[in-house]
Amino acid sequence: MELEKIFILKNGFLFKEIILMYILCNILFTPFPLDAQTQGLPVTYLDAIREDENGEKILYPSFIFTEPTMKEIYIIDHEARVIIYTSDFFPIFTLSKADGVYMPQGLTIDKSGNLYVAQAGLKENPKHRLSVFNACLKWTRDIYLKGFEGAESFIPYRLAVDKKGDIYVASYSFPGIVILNNDGQFIDILSPEEEGRKVNVNYVTIDKEGRIYIVSEEVSHIYVYDENRKFLFKFGDKGGSTGKLSRPHAVGVDNRNGRMYVVDYMRHTVNVYDKDGKYLFEFGGLGWGEGWFQYPKDIAVDSQGRIFVADTFNDRIEVFKPNE
Repeated sequence: MELEKIFILKNGFLFKEIILMYILCNILFTPFPLDAQTQGLPVTYLDAIREDENGEKILYPSFIFTEPTMKEIYIIDHEARVIIYTSDFFPIFTLSKADGVYMPQGLTIDKSGNLYVAQAGLKENPKHRLSVFNACLKWTRDIYLKGFEGAESFIPYRLAVDKKGDIYVASYSFPGIVILNNDGQFIDILSPEEEGRKVNVNYVTIDKEGRIYIVSEEVSHIYVYDENRKFLFKFGDKGGSTGKLSRPHAVGVDNRNGRMYVVDYMRHTVNVYDKDGKYLFEFGGLGWGEGWFQYPKDIAVDSQGRIFVADTFNDRIEVFKPNE
C-alpha cells in the first residue's frame, strides 16, 4: 500500500494535515520530562512506590505516613488496606480485613510503637472508631469517640499523637480537631477561627518539637500551634494561581529545618513554605509523567527530608528530595 493511501478518508479527502496537527498537539501537550519541569527548583524526583508485597499495583493511594523510629513507610490505598514498606521502599506487610482493618482513613504511631488507625463504620462494624494495634501489629482495642457535640456522626479521618500521648483526630469538614487522652477519653476540641467563626478542618500533624499543624481546605489556611496548643500563626492564600491554595489536603513538615510542604488536590501541586509560613516555590502540576500529579491527596516528609506525595489518580506514591 502506498503511503499516500494511508492518509485518505473513505470519502476520498486527503487528511495529511489532520494527522500532522494531531502529532504536533501530542508533542506540545505531553508533559515535559521531570528534568525540564523542575529545572532550577530545589527538589529532585527520586522514585515512585507502585506495588505491594505481592507485586500487585497499589490503587488510588490516599494516605502516606513516614515513621521516624523504624523508618518505615505506611500507605493506605483504595483496597482498604495498610501497606508497610521499609525505608528503601521494599513492601514487607499488609494489614487488611483479616487483621481488623476494614475502612482505614488515616493512622499514626505513638512512641511505644502502638499503631492507631482511623476507621469509618461499615456493615461489619457500623460505628466509626480508632483501632489500636500493638507494636507487633496485633489488634488490642477500639476507641469510640464520644463526649462532645456531633460525636455520633464524627468520622475520624487523620490522626496525630503528641509527646504526652494525647491523640489528635481530624474529621473531614468538622470545625476543629478532637483531642483524646491515651485511654480514648475526650479532652478538648482545638478550633481555628476566622472572623469569630470556627472553620472546618480536615488534617492534623505534629512535628518533632510538638508544634501542631491544622489544615482547612475550606479557607485554604494552615494553622500552627505550639505544644501547649497556643496559636502561633497561620499561612496560605486561597486561589487558583501560582503560590495560591485551591483545595489543600495535607501538610508535611521537614523536622530538620521547619520547611512545610502543602499538597493541593485541585491545583495538582505541592506548595513549599519556610518555617515561618513564607511562600518559597511550588512543584508538580497536572500530568502523568515523573514529577507530575493527578489529584494528590496526602504528603509526608521523612527524617532524611525526602518528600512523599500520594499521587492518587496516578496510582503511586512519588518521592522527591530537596537539593541541599
